[in-house]
Amino acid sequence: MFFKNLLTYLLLLPVYMLNAQNGFTGSKNYYLKVAPTQGFILEHRSTIGHLVKGYITGIGLDYVKPTHGNKKWHKENNMPEVGLSFNFIDFANPKQLGYCFGLSPFIDIPLNKSQKKTRLHMRITWGACYLTKKYDVQSNRKNIAIGSGLNTYVQWKWFWHVNLNKTLRLEPGFSFAHASNGRASVPNLGLNVVSLNLGLTFKLKNEVVENIKPDTTEVWGTKHEILVWDAVGFNEHEPPNGQKYIANTLGVNYYYNRSNKHKFGFGFDVSYDTQNEYHLETSGNPSNGWTDLLQLGPKLCYAYNIGRVSLPIEMGYYAISKPKEDGPIFHRIGIRYFCDNGIMFNFTLKSHWAVASHFDYGIGYRFKLKKRKSNEN
Repeated sequence: MFFKNLLTYLLLLPVYMLNAQNGFTGSKNYYLKVAPTQGFILEHRSTIGHLVKGYITGIGLDYVKPTHGNKKWHKENNMPEVGLSFNFIDFANPKQLGYCFGLSPFIDIPLNKSQKKTRLHMRITWGACYLTKKYDVQSNRKNIAIGSGLNTYVQWKWFWHVNLNKTLRLEPGFSFAHASNGRASVPNLGLNVVSLNLGLTFKLKNEVVENIKPDTTEVWGTKHEILVWDAVGFNEHEPPNGQKYIANTLGVNYYYNRSNKHKFGFGFDVSYDTQNEYHLETSGNPSNGWTDLLQLGPKLCYAYNIGRVSLPIEMGYYAISKPKEDGPIFHRIGIRYFCDNGIMFNFTLKSHWAVASHFDYGIGYRFKLKKRKSNEN
């Protein structure tokens, strides 16, 4: 129940954030998009080959809102569109994989500044999905990809806007989607889908929006910053329905804000994962206390900022770690939201290469070190 509530919060929070930043109140512009899809399940592990029975089909239904340039990040991202997407996927294996129903906020970012009749866009999506079939020791033992009904849903899409007329827009493209639960339940190999898409967008309201008050608020406003945060995660070890473990991470990140969109830095994590006790016992080197479960590692950090929303990518190395089960390299991707007062809310996935460890649910604080000059981007 805790995991389910947190996923619901993850789904609703980005929608609120994007709506609050776009000045939607009073805007008359909105579009509806229908996008049939066809593709295949990417066999990222040979052990899931038996689950692939044929080509997948699906459909996406999107509610789309354009931005109008009254926010700084609108112009920095070439006037993107935002909205909410519903996705249905038929995995072509109704007995073992069933169907996927996904709901997620998104942002469509034009990849070139100039306005053209044909324009390439990239979509970033992160939400939740429900899969009708999951692993069951009695009825669905062969589904070693999905261990829970409720999962996160991540999608990257690249597509072209082809304006047919003032009210219709064709959007051919391709996408990569992933569904998994972050190892909250096992098995959790996840499902990866690669597909071709052909969208048709209907501009139900396409009126010129006037007299929008510009927002000159500087979201980042600093050249250097330090982010201190703490997060908790939950995971499960094999076999399915086994013992649950808790993990806690204290992180310190230094960032250099190259611009409002990009920031680079480094930091370190101190992690305490109770699952490490299991790893040590099974390796024949049992722990002598809670300090043996600690892992400390420096890391390199990058983040792409969209207004107050930040998408971090981190890669680190365990300089101190008695457990060796997961290897020396760790990674983190996800989403962070920054408030005016410096408080940050964190939802990220920690992994060791392609193997998920757990989701991090946390909070932090951003310390501003040096203001950026007004003429700097």
